[in-house]
Amino acid sequence: MAEGRVEEESVPARIVVIGTGLIGTSIALALRGRGGEVLLADRDETALAMAVELGAGDALPAGGPGEPADLAVLCVPPAAVAVTLLDAQKRRLAAVYTDVASVKALPLRQAADLGCDLTSFVAGHPLAGRERSGPAAARPDLFLGRPWALCPTAETRPEAVATVTALVQACGAQAVTVDAGHHDRSVALVSHAPHVESPAVAARLTGADDTALGLAGQGVRDVTRIAASDPKLWIGILNANADPVADVLEAVATDLAVAASLLRDGSEGAAAHVADLLLRGNAGRSRIPGKHGSQDKTYATVPVVIPDRPGELAMIFQAAGIAGVNIEDVTIEHSPGRPLGVLEIVVKPEAAEKLAAELRSRGWSVPG
Repeated sequence: MAEGRVEEESVPARIVVIGTGLIGTSIALALRGRGGEVLLADRDETALAMAVELGAGDALPAGGPGEPADLAVLCVPPAAVAVTLLDAQKRRLAAVYTDVASVKALPLRQAADLGCDLTSFVAGHPLAGRERSGPAAARPDLFLGRPWALCPTAETRPEAVATVTALVQACGAQAVTVDAGHHDRSVALVSHAPHVESPAVAARLTGADDTALGLAGQGVRDVTRIAASDPKLWIGILNANADPVADVLEAVATDLAVAASLLRDGSEGAAAHVADLLLRGNAGRSRIPGKHGSQDKTYATVPVVIPDRPGELAMIFQAAGIAGVNIEDVTIEHSPGRPLGVLEIVVKPEAAEKLAAELRSRGWSVPG
């Protein structure tokens, strides 16, 4: 799909969002920012009230929206998509329907079994999120530049696809059309299985002593970051996509079991086999799309020691702008027990020394 500015008339003017968690409230905020009318519904009255207070929209009247909205977005767990769709269609909430569940084949089968009208339904999945959940974590820019999978069936009307595509564009995301089964196998590999693998590593830390935890660096933080996700949310997702996830986990478990056996062997030949796993990991990591959807390029990293005080990051970014250097990415590694950290600024290789010189001239410590 071509990138570019979405024309105002293509944006759904009136939508209903069912489910005011992180994703639903973020969609509502994005649409409100484009001038759309948003009606919100949620069984959790506290979540609904917070989303309304945040300016995400108005509560959906008990009798419905009156005239059907242009679009209803079902922001519910995979197991609830089909029954929620059936109820929404019976109430004539909208002309077109979509969902945001991260599993697609199971909800589509269940919707067909319930007799839902699949001509007006476009199964969808925005590939965006945060470790935090709920409306308080919502952001209108959550989907900017992110892929948003759309899985229309042979029954889906083209007009329905166009309406949902307009929603995706209005949220700043990039629509990717994919078969539901292919989608589920793909997200098992790149999303669902990692949400089991990361907790498996993090679980080893529950019995760690203070010395081990005090030695924790950025590596373990990176690997365990998504272990902070909501277990209730993820058990529903994993159950709905069980077989594809199990396939990936079994393959990873085999690699780890072989690596453990080889490490215990201790021979030079065994070490070479472990090195092969590491090299395959390098190759796989290099295939992950980077900035603007391209594959990761080779960049240079400029490390800067920064004190923990207000405005420090803003001044460093300002210095980069003065030097005419574009920052591709940043990470911060904090020093445990000390009021400072190391900011790693990722830039194009030819800009690294220019940035380092500018920062040193302004008093920052830039190693190397």
